[in-house]
Amino acid sequence: MSLRQRTNNNNNNNVVEGSTASPDNTHTTADSNKKNAEQQERTNPMVYIVFISLLFDLLAFTIILPLLPSLLEYFKNNDSSGLYAVLTDRIKWFQELVGAPDRYNSVLFGGLLGSMFSFCSFLASPIVGGLSDCYGRKPVIILCAAGIALSYLLWAFSRNFAVFVLARFVGGLSKGNISLSMSIITDVSSGKTRGRGMALVGVAFSLGFIVGPMIGALFAIFSNKSTGPWFVLPSLLALALALGDLLILVFCLKETLPKEKRVKEISSSMSYAFQLINVSSIFRFASIKNVPQKQIKSLQTIGIIYFVYLFLYSALEFTVTFLMYHKFGYTSMDQAKMFLTTGIIMTILQGSVVRRLPEKDIKNYAVFSLYLLIPAFAIVGIAHCTCMLYIGMILYAISTAFTVTCLTTLVSKYGNDDQKGSVLGIFRSLGALARAMGPVVGCIAFWCIGSKLTYVSGGLLLLIPAYVLQKTQLA
Repeated sequence: MSLRQRTNNNNNNNVVEGSTASPDNTHTTADSNKKNAEQQERTNPMVYIVFISLLFDLLAFTIILPLLPSLLEYFKNNDSSGLYAVLTDRIKWFQELVGAPDRYNSVLFGGLLGSMFSFCSFLASPIVGGLSDCYGRKPVIILCAAGIALSYLLWAFSRNFAVFVLARFVGGLSKGNISLSMSIITDVSSGKTRGRGMALVGVAFSLGFIVGPMIGALFAIFSNKSTGPWFVLPSLLALALALGDLLILVFCLKETLPKEKRVKEISSSMSYAFQLINVSSIFRFASIKNVPQKQIKSLQTIGIIYFVYLFLYSALEFTVTFLMYHKFGYTSMDQAKMFLTTGIIMTILQGSVVRRLPEKDIKNYAVFSLYLLIPAFAIVGIAHCTCMLYIGMILYAISTAFTVTCLTTLVSKYGNDDQKGSVLGIFRSLGALARAMGPVVGCIAFWCIGSKLTYVSGGLLLLIPAYVLQKTQLA
């Protein structure tokens, strides 16, 4: 008889005979179960490290948001590389065909930059997710953070449009840190705490949108009085925040994916990663193996809903700064105040409501938030005064507080332990692909047919993902 069998027999005898031993064992088991239950309810400290890291990253990322229209106007008049002029000449025939005004050229170029940034993220996210499943989360996320810091360094030293484009290219390739952060939260979370962890990601986004644009606008105003390009101080602040994020990851983050749970062969991991760049493959979640078919169907459905939602959302969201700049004459500070308002609303909701949503209600709140975005964008499109614009943007903030967090929480429960990074990498890739297509399509529509028709039609199209999610039964 083996040692394990003898131990089991002895335990069984104690339970049967135990006038003395049985109560002790019962109490020990009860205490152990209670302790395990408490641990499952407790949020792992690494979740808070990820939160702080993301906050630094997003503060740096959002600094540029209210500055982008002014940045493009600056490079229009101060571009020693000649790239801006070349692009302007290339689109001249199409501009004359649709009758788009010259002042909207910066909207189109902004859309091209936004789409390029997200397309680079689309290429990088699955590779980053696959590498982290093989080598662990920490070394890969540190590499991403270093690349992000380099992108801000390039921005700080950009004296022409070509270097600025290069900075955005490097930044896009390094943006796999978001999906890795979600993978880390999934690694250390139970089913009961995962929603709270994902909500903290949402809080980090909201705080980033509150503070980042404000400090970017303030530093831009201050630097107007100094010598050199006016964007140097904001870019150096973004660089400082990125370096702070890098230090946090190096010294505070612990590895969350044990070696025994990692993919063993780098060749299979990279093969899988490159498969994820295949658009058909990622929509089918084809690389996720040994998972029940019902789960695969649910993943595919959520993935399509997420893609359609983010395609329309990013198309309209990206043009908001240009809408405020061209239609309402907003300065960088005016735009920062708008981001402050929406960011505060999102933070309050995510910190008090979203993080406490019961797991069984996640889908219902996702459906609600998708429907709410429809009137939000319609009101922004028809707005003829600041009051209407704020009403639309407040509805937008309420919706945004719920949607991505809820959909990410839904998808994060699928897949085996060694596939969580892969599942979230695919999910992030779908989002990056949507964001790669959305801004350029939205900006072309804004450029060709104006803001009103673009926003109203885009808002109505959001009925599609909302209705599909409402009617879908998930595994």
